[in-house]
Amino acid sequence: MPGRKLPVHFCTIFKTRGIFDTMAEASVKLQISTLPESPGVYQYYDKDGKLLYVGKAINLKKRVASYFTKQHDNARTRLLVKKIADIKHIVVATETDALLLENNLIKKYQPRYNVMLKDDKSYPWICIKNERFPRVFSTRRLVKDGSEYYGPYTSMKTVHTLLELIRGLYQLRTCNYDLSAEKIKAGKYKVCLEYHLGNCLGPCEDKQTLEDYNENIDAIRNIIKGNFKESLNRFKKQMKSYAANLHYEDAQRVKEKIDILENYQVKSTVVNPKINNVDVFSIVSDESYAYVNFLQISFGSIIRSHTMELKKKLDETDEELLELSVVELRQRFNSQSKEIFVPFVIKTESGVKVSVPKLGDKKKILELSVRNAKYFRMERFKQAKIVDPDRHEKRIMAQMKKDLRLSQEPRHIECFDNSNIQGTNPVAACVVFKNGKPSKKEYRKFNIKTVVGPDDFASMEEVVYRRYKRLLDEEQPLPQLIIIDGGKGQLSSALKSLERLGLRGKIAIVGIAKRLEELFYPDDPIPLYLDKKSETLKIIQQLRNEAHRFGIDFHRNKRSKEALNTELESISGIGEKTVIELLKHFKSIKRISEAAFEELANVIGADKAKKIVTHFQQTQ
Repeated sequence: MPGRKLPVHFCTIFKTRGIFDTMAEASVKLQISTLPESPGVYQYYDKDGKLLYVGKAINLKKRVASYFTKQHDNARTRLLVKKIADIKHIVVATETDALLLENNLIKKYQPRYNVMLKDDKSYPWICIKNERFPRVFSTRRLVKDGSEYYGPYTSMKTVHTLLELIRGLYQLRTCNYDLSAEKIKAGKYKVCLEYHLGNCLGPCEDKQTLEDYNENIDAIRNIIKGNFKESLNRFKKQMKSYAANLHYEDAQRVKEKIDILENYQVKSTVVNPKINNVDVFSIVSDESYAYVNFLQISFGSIIRSHTMELKKKLDETDEELLELSVVELRQRFNSQSKEIFVPFVIKTESGVKVSVPKLGDKKKILELSVRNAKYFRMERFKQAKIVDPDRHEKRIMAQMKKDLRLSQEPRHIECFDNSNIQGTNPVAACVVFKNGKPSKKEYRKFNIKTVVGPDDFASMEEVVYRRYKRLLDEEQPLPQLIIIDGGKGQLSSALKSLERLGLRGKIAIVGIAKRLEELFYPDDPIPLYLDKKSETLKIIQQLRNEAHRFGIDFHRNKRSKEALNTELESISGIGEKTVIELLKHFKSIKRISEAAFEELANVIGADKAKKIVTHFQQTQ
């Protein structure tokens, strides 16, 4: 009611909230003013003490202050800044230390506004057990007992293949006995079936020395790392020794092992063998997600390939995402490589050389990594279409809204195109896309009614007016975006119609010029150029091409029909119904002109058949 005063307790709440906001802002400003100008990690908390975001910085004070002093385009960033009530920080010695700490804190706390690392799988490892006569086996559990673990591997198939190779080359024990020197000497164990099958050399009965067994383990370590050279040399020496001593069966067995190892090496060596102990990283990203591929190279072989999906939160750059991913993947897969190949310069751990290959084998391996990332992205899209059909549409619509600077997603788009040849039979077409896909049942054709001669501008004005006048009269939904096939002239003509209908400013409208694929906006002299590979431009081109095709088909059919009708209907005594009957039967004017009198008479009667035969005889 006018003049009515609010109760006191309501006024108090409003006043307290205002004080709280002011106090929170003052507290944040004070915290920023006291931040050090050193490398470190900052953490943002809301008023309830919940961690919102973790970030790294070369200069903590400058980086944190930038959140509060610059205008952010991203809505989520603006929302984050509004929620910040407390700032904490950790100072470290270098920026690379900050990078490592940031990664660990994100993994541990998973703050709401940080990139989401979408991977929580448990990966298999190959274990060389810390014991006398070590066993070699696969495991998903890491036990801190001094054993050696190689991996993790992203595919169990890779682990099985490697273990099969190792067991085919070397006889290793599979039992879990404690093969201490004392127990073996005391004769506590007896050889098992594996010994009799030739899969084990019987160290439990002292039939194989520890030194010989450990030589095999050293060779296995090299094979797991991708270095086959030492094993091949060792086997070749053995083969020659057996052959020299006329032990041909033993030499043949060793030769078979050499063949197995060389065959495996050929399959696994995909790059220059000189490229050794290198990690390769690449990134492919879109509006909402990024995909980072990791290849680990050892002695020219890819010993590991893994692609990680990241969910963007604050419109992060590819550089930021790749830096975070490199640290995370190297930690996760326990990489000790001292060099990495990347598509652009990034900051990473100290002591690691960062290379950006420009040509040769190094460039090819980086391109292979990019290809892997793209394939992974395509697979995710296909999976998403099955599991969540709306996700792809939502992503495309969000991207179009951003690229075209629209106030809402263009779920309903209409595109117009004029078609005439030398001013004859002027027509126009309107095609409709819903959620980025053609809605052919809603396509519309227009015969130009009010324009005389080849006037594209006036024709465009007419069809746009007729289209939206009808939609308004029938109370049908209007599109969120109109695309005009043409430059500034056609766009201005379409705008006149929207103005007359009171729709200007209520529907977004752009013109696309064919020559350079320029996009023109009302009242903006500078055109917009989209990336040639962007999905937004591809959809606009598809709309334009579809409107052109639909209009040309309509125009061609109209000209053909008129040509046919003019030819036959010019004959005295031949009307429209007769023309239709003839065309149904003979299919074309040429066949009608070549038909015999009897054939024509059977269809339309002798009197009309005579007139048609006479006409074509006179025109020949």
